[in-house]
Amino acid sequence: MDKKLMNISISMMLLRLLEERDMYGYEMIKELETRSENVFSLKEGTLYPVLHGLETDGAVESYEKAAETGRMRKYYHITKNGTKILTDKTKEWKVYQKAVNRVIGGNEYGTAAWSN
Repeated sequence: MDKKLMNISISMMLLRLLEERDMYGYEMIKELETRSENVFSLKEGTLYPVLHGLETDGAVESYEKAAETGRMRKYYHITKNGTKILTDKTKEWKVYQKAVNRVIGGNEYGTAAWSN
């Protein structure tokens, strides 16, 4: 998968995961892999800069919590601002996706007019 295409949607996907529940980094990585059937297999070096950016933007907050092993983990929580950003970006994504599908897929649902 082209990294440029992935970077467009990573923030939105992370906010969506955090909308469901607070998570720590490795948990988000594994959840993205599972849901995307390994299309989105992020490395920590990709994930944490995105999370830090979301934190700077006020979309997420972090806190530490002890795991069952006693080890401290950094969890992330979506904020009200993050929920608003996710709602706005999801609307934009749907418009974008529909337009791309019309161009490359032949119609709004992505059924390719040119595929056999």
